[in-house]
Amino acid sequence: MKHFICLLVTCMFFIACKPQSDTNNITTLELKRILEEDSIQLLDVRSTKEVKQGFIKTAIFADYFDANFYNNASRKLDKNRKVFVYCRSGNRSKKAIKILSKAGFMCVNVLGGYNQWKKEN
Repeated sequence: MKHFICLLVTCMFFIACKPQSDTNNITTLELKRILEEDSIQLLDVRSTKEVKQGFIKTAIFADYFDANFYNNASRKLDKNRKVFVYCRSGNRSKKAIKILSKAGFMCVNVLGGYNQWKKEN
């Protein structure tokens, strides 16, 4: 019985210590439904070259690799509204969200980015 209780306590410890993601995520299918129903702040953090290959209608652009990324993005965004962020595949958007979140923006990451959007739309 002691071993069972010890095992149970150990399992509960590891479950409780599991790192929690501080990033909200949304799929491109969910984003499509939201865009059909509402006007949202949608931030594209890809480069100009990537944007020329296509983008999601109504997106606001701020290149993550630009040295002035934060200033460029924050000038265009309303801190009182949620910001949906996408890039090519989902990696840059997570990094951009960390920067924006530290400044008080409420952000949602679009999983799979523009690549996933193109596959589904």
